[in-house]
Parts: sequence; C-alpha cells; structure tokens
Amino acid sequence: MKINDAVFGLLLTLISLAVLSTIQSYPDIPGQQVGPALFPGLIALALGVCGIVLMYRGWQARRTVPWWQTADWLHSPRHLSGFMLVTGGIVFYILASTDLGFLPAACLLMWALMVNLKVPPVRAAVLSLLLSALVHFAFYALLRVPLPWGVLTPWAW
Repeated sequence: MKINDAVFGLLLTLISLAVLSTIQSYPDIPGQQVGPALFPGLIALALGVCGIVLMYRGWQARRTVPWWQTADWLHSPRHLSGFMLVTGGIVFYILASTDLGFLPAACLLMWALMVNLKVPPVRAAVLSLLLSALVHFAFYALLRVPLPWGVLTPWAW
C-alpha cells in the first residue's frame, strides 16, 4: 500500500502542533533555565520540520505518485484473511485475556493463526499448547511478568 508522503507529512505536522500546544501548560521549575517542556518541544519542532519536508516532497510528487494506491496483497483472499486474523486476534487477546487468562487466549490465538497457515489442526493444537506454555514460563517465571490467569486461577503457581 502506498500513501503519498504529503498525507503523512500533514499527520506529523498536526501531531507536532498538538504537542507544542500541550507543552505550553507545563509549569516552570523555579531556579532552572530548562523545564519539563524543553525536550518534548525540541522533538515536536523536529517532527514538525520533518512533516513540512514530507508535505513539500509529497506535493511535488503528486503527479507521479498517487495519493492512495492499494497493494497487490489486498486483492488476495489468503493474505487478506491472514491480515484480518492477526488484527482480530490482537483485539481478541486485549479483550479476553483478563477474563480468559493468558494461556487459553494465547493457545486459541496461536491455533487459529497456525490453521490459517495450513498447519494440520491436531498439530496446530499440540504446538499452540506447548508454545503457549513455553512463552508463559519465560515471561511469568523467568522474567516475572504478571500474566493473567483468568479461568485457570485455581491452578496458578
């Protein structure tokens, strides 16, 4: 997918202006020449300059580069279903992981992704169980990330 640089330049410039207007309300620190608005302001200025440059270049190239051009994969049902499954899977995990728990949500998501990639369903089920358990062990036990247990709370360790 190709979007003209002028569109992204406009977006970056608007973000820059929003940050610059927000940092105006940051309080000054007594006795210091620099305050909490300095670095966000510098980054916003740089972002604004980049946005203006992108808008200029995109406007110059508008005759050769269309404003919006779809990619070939958007016309492929296989690729489109994979994209929708990944996007929907992320939304599913965000909404369901607290109540369902990491392990069941991750297993379901991995199984669906593997089946979409033409892995046989039984093999996908075994692999999703093993890989979800491995990821859970790595994050929960080794890295001490508090993953939700959900329906498996009675068996939490």
